Amino acid sequence: MSSSIWALSGIGVIAAATFGIGFWGARNARATSDFLAARQSVREERNAAAISGEYLSAASFLGIAGLVLKEGVDALWYPIGFAAGYLALMLFVAAPLRRSGAYTLPDFAEERLDSLPLRWLSTALVVLIGWLYLVPQMQAAGLTLSSVTGHPYWVGVLAVTGLVLVSALSGGMRAVTLVQAFQYWVKLFAITLPAFVLFFVFMTGDAQHQRALDSPAPPVFERDTAVHFETDVRLRVDEPVWVQVVGAEHGTVYMRPGEHPVSTGVVLRFPAGSPVPVVDDAEPDNASWLRPQDGGIRGLVETYSVIMATFLGTMGLPHVLARFYSNPNGQGARRTTLYVLALLGAFYLFPTVFGLLSRFYVPMLLVTGETDAAVLLLPHLMLGNWLGGLLGAVTAAGAFAAFLSTSSGLLVSVAGVLSADVLRGRAVDVRLVMVVSCVLPTLLALRMSDQDITQSVGLAFAMAASTFCPMLVLGIWWRGLTAAGAAAGLVTGGGLVLVAVVVSMLTGDDGSWVSALSWQPAVVTVPVAFLVTWGVSRATRRRVPAGVSRVMLRMHAPDRLGFIDDRTSVRGVPQEPKTGRHLRE
Repeated sequence: MSSSIWALSGIGVIAAATFGIGFWGARNARATSDFLAARQSVREERNAAAISGEYLSAASFLGIAGLVLKEGVDALWYPIGFAAGYLALMLFVAAPLRRSGAYTLPDFAEERLDSLPLRWLSTALVVLIGWLYLVPQMQAAGLTLSSVTGHPYWVGVLAVTGLVLVSALSGGMRAVTLVQAFQYWVKLFAITLPAFVLFFVFMTGDAQHQRALDSPAPPVFERDTAVHFETDVRLRVDEPVWVQVVGAEHGTVYMRPGEHPVSTGVVLRFPAGSPVPVVDDAEPDNASWLRPQDGGIRGLVETYSVIMATFLGTMGLPHVLARFYSNPNGQGARRTTLYVLALLGAFYLFPTVFGLLSRFYVPMLLVTGETDAAVLLLPHLMLGNWLGGLLGAVTAAGAFAAFLSTSSGLLVSVAGVLSADVLRGRAVDVRLVMVVSCVLPTLLALRMSDQDITQSVGLAFAMAASTFCPMLVLGIWWRGLTAAGAAAGLVTGGGLVLVAVVVSMLTGDDGSWVSALSWQPAVVTVPVAFLVTWGVSRATRRRVPAGVSRVMLRMHAPDRLGFIDDRTSVRGVPQEPKTGRHLRE
């Protein structure tokens, strides 16, 4: 009970600070440019902190540590890809996209390729990707509040949905920028302070744990532990163990090596010193956990697919690209991205520490499969005193800031696209569509309580990499791109990802590399999308837009020449672009 009070206190402090900063930043928000682009007046350092705060979602704060706990060093490709994606963004997209003057990805599609149907298709995909990315944030909300309070999962989902709406409705991008910059530093503090303290305790404690890190044996329970199962799981047992079963059948059971199904509602009591059985997709022993790429061809397929999805998917995330229009010029957008690389690199050093320590101190999560809760539970279970409760409050506050900041940014970006392409109204219309945009992700999150957060986010990255990445890269750097080619690439890449999702749901995971492609399809879908975009554009090269030279010049000319294309806003309605010092064609 005391740990719950600590955690709720930390969450309450962050909520109060978030709303206070949001309302303060929104006091002058009136027009659409305030809600969508913060008047294009955000300094690079603040914008970088805001982008990092928005980008470090629940998958970064909770999911990476959970994957490291379950899968070992192979999971480190996720943070590497998440951070490296900004390198590709800085090199190929940030500055030209800012100079184009596009508010949104559909704006860029119409401006570059002069096609209204392509704009509508891009709008549909932006909303789809935004929803796919919102779902794991809502999942994290339910997991966090369920872990720290004991309330049902759905209570956390609905509560945070309401909080996100209040935060986003308070002032759109102008307020969200200040909030997310604050929340980045909250998340960095919430992950670094506990990591330093807990790792110091680990290194100065029992040397047995340090020696066990590369042991071929599975982890063990340090004390008598009761494990409650909230969902059906299949356990993998490598070393036999006696357990006491509480549920439909009471008594002591001898679990032999092999796989054992466990039903929802069952409670298994493991005596101290018992080897830990794991869910069937986790590494069973510490040596395998520490050894990379021991899954054969399947492991290679999964690794390269994760790298491709995370490295190229970042440039197709709508809530990330919308940020660059809040910079004053293209040089500012590129400098902002450089700062983001440094800020993300500093953060991603620490979730690995939580994953490593959780292997020893919260092994019950390997039994239930709820490894995303490792960051939340580790401080209290490892220390077991007031300091553990205090650090647990800090991590709970960081988790709260993680899904609140990302959800707010996603909501603003999705609402901006819908208001520009559907409502085309004043700022009040943006607020209305924010409310509507929350409904479907919330309903999906309520039905996906047992899905790994990072894998849910990975689906959004795979979709973004397979759709908008080819259109952006080729649209910025190849004058031969046509609307037909871009549309064909969007439909092919997005369609293949959706087919893979359906196949994975229908067939499950049989352990083969073909099955791995259905769960991690980017290694196939991204190259196919690029090839289809290029091939159809070559076949329709007579339909290259007439004004392509003007658009390409504006995107690639240095800022000081004055070709940058910004839109003004009159009564909240975007108007024609302003001219620079040079006349438009």
